[in-house]
Amino acid sequence: MTATMIGPALTLALSLVALTMPTWATGPTLTVSADGSVHIFDRDALLARTDVVEITTSRDVAYRTPRTYRAVALAKLLEGVAIPPDAVVEAVAQDGFVTQLPRDLVYANDGIVAYVAIEAADRPWPPIPAKDKSAGAFYIVWLGDQASSVPTMMWPYQIVSLSVQDAPAKRWPSLAVDPMLPALHPARDGQTVFVNKCFTCHTMNQAGSASAGPDLNLPMNPTEYFTDAGLRALIRDPRSVRVWPEQRMPSFAEEDLSDEELGLILAYLNHMSDRKSRATQGGSSKR
Repeated sequence: MTATMIGPALTLALSLVALTMPTWATGPTLTVSADGSVHIFDRDALLARTDVVEITTSRDVAYRTPRTYRAVALAKLLEGVAIPPDAVVEAVAQDGFVTQLPRDLVYANDGIVAYVAIEAADRPWPPIPAKDKSAGAFYIVWLGDQASSVPTMMWPYQIVSLSVQDAPAKRWPSLAVDPMLPALHPARDGQTVFVNKCFTCHTMNQAGSASAGPDLNLPMNPTEYFTDAGLRALIRDPRSVRVWPEQRMPSFAEEDLSDEELGLILAYLNHMSDRKSRATQGGSSKR
């Protein structure tokens, strides 16, 4: 091929490639999946929806001060998605933080409403305090008279996906306490608190989707190398125990984690330290 022919041929080839390539979103996207179906929502398309509203939070977990957002009700975003009564909506963030939103809470609408706040390209949000990034492009916030009762761990920001999943203990059986435990054993309630407060960043027996923190049973359970007082201090305020530049574990104020709940977590961890042999059995691997 002569030099004079290369230019037109290359132009034609590139044109054909452009015609066959899929159209990709130019901005951030939020993936919603359930029952094998996947929906990808582009930020600008979400902001153009007719059900976008302006909301103002009174309690904002990320910014710690009231803020106004453009948002879509989470229930609206999940319209047409089947969520079984015992299932959860799993929200995954950019940094590996994962939280499980109970179905009943998503659809409560009784003093509590969940919204997906959307950061517009031409109106960027400020950085989160003590961080170098904003809470965008997608941030789940809660409004209503009872919004203050929603745990801080259920206000995930920088989320990239939402998916309908089985409840954690059903999805990963190795999370569960020994079924022979007495009904009122504190480790039972501790399992629930652990899933709500700790499972967002940590795994247990290699079970879970989070990757922000280490596994809390393998190779050693923290109750095996911390004193009771030291572990309580670490959970309450990690920087009171050890500090390093990449430290990400948040502190838990009394309003976010009561002393009773902290004790239940320790009871669960203590109990699970004797259940490592179950870590490789069905349902325990990450997926």
